[in-house]
Formats: sequence, C-alpha cells, structure tokens
Amino acid sequence: MAQELRAMELEEQREIRERIREEEKARKEFEKAMKDAEKEEQTLKKLIEKAEAQVSRANEEQKALFQQKLEELQGKLEAAEEKNQRAISMAQQTKTGNVYIISNVGSFGEDVYKIGMTRRLEPLDRVRELGDASVPFEFDVHAMIYSDDAPALERQLHKKFLKNQLNKINPRKEFFRLELNDLKNHIENMGINCKWTLLAEAKQYRETLKLEEEMKTNKSMEAEWKRFQEVTDPVIYDEVIEEV
Repeated sequence: MAQELRAMELEEQREIRERIREEEKARKEFEKAMKDAEKEEQTLKKLIEKAEAQVSRANEEQKALFQQKLEELQGKLEAAEEKNQRAISMAQQTKTGNVYIISNVGSFGEDVYKIGMTRRLEPLDRVRELGDASVPFEFDVHAMIYSDDAPALERQLHKKFLKNQLNKINPRKEFFRLELNDLKNHIENMGINCKWTLLAEAKQYRETLKLEEEMKTNKSMEAEWKRFQEVTDPVIYDEVIEEV
C-alpha cells in the first residue's frame, strides 16, 4: 500500500512539473508572438507611409497600382495587429486555451481518444510533442476547441466520460475508449461548434502495415528496407521530415 501511495505521489509530482513546463512554454510563445507582431507592425507602418507618398506623387495610370499595394499593406497591418491582440489576450487570461481530441491508432488501437488541453498560441505544437519518441506513431487531431475556460471544459468532458477512462487506476490519465460520434454529439449538444475530422489518417501506421505485408512476399524489398534502416541517422532523418 505504501508503495502504491508513493507511486501515485511521484506521478502527481511529475504531472505538476509537466504543467509548469507547459505554462512556461506558453508564456514564452506569447512573448515571442507579441514581439514578432510588434516588429511586423512597425515594418508595415513604414511601408504604408512609403506607399502613401507614392500614391500622392503618382500620375493617374500609376495611382491605381500604388493604391492596390497600399490596401494590401493595410490588410496585412490589420492582421498583424489582430495577432498581437490575440497573444496579449491569451497571455492575460490564464484559463484561455484549446481543448483537443486526438487519437493514435497505431499506439493505442481503435476508438481510444485523448481529451486534453493546452494554452499554447499554436496548440498543434503540443500535439506534435505528445507524438514524440515516447510513442511509435504520431497523433491525429479530430477536434481543436478554443475556449475562454479550457480547464473547465476539459474537466467537464472528463467527468462526462469518466466510465470510459482507459486507465481505471490513475484518474489523471486522459485517454478514453469511446465512439467518437458520442463525443462529437455531446460537445455539439453543449452548443459548441468546431471543425471535426472523424477519420483517423494514421498515415505512418497504415503505411507500416502495408510495408509489412509487402515484405512477406518480396524479399528484395525487405533487404532494401533493412539497408535503409541500418544507414539512416534517426536525428538527421527527423530533421529532413520536418523540413519536408
């Protein structure tokens, strides 16, 4: 019993450290976004001043061209200002974030979904991190729900599907075995509208299955695959894949 309590305590401490790291990454992301947006705003304002001067000096033929350029720059400036305001707003509101619904068929099987949340300005960065070296395949995103109170929405969904928890021992795990349509219908009944992708692509997993089947009857393909695996540097390979 003492060992179990100790294990639960260590798991809780690990999750607290993970939350702290996640909050720190979110804070740095907001700061960078604000700094980049401010820099972009200053650059665009200078370009707009230059374009306004060109319009004022242009003849009738040139004026339409310069006016179009000016309107494009003004549109970009509005977008940069909106991005800056969004970053400021999310940084100030500690509960603002995204609740995500993701799956990893190759790692956990069919009808298993992780319901989690992140405060990152770019929430897909968090999903990519979850699909790192700790699991054999990447995650598929089925829904990304922006919320003014993401922790409350996450808790509400966890509570609703409590009986569907994959791990019945550790309540802090966020994986659930259920039908995705049940989850979708419940969220829509809450009055929440978001874009859904119901089919898990599971690209690398399905390509792996196909390759395994082909190698059963094609020994030359198997030999070629082995040679490739032996000479490939995983770090360099990952960097190339990211660039592609």
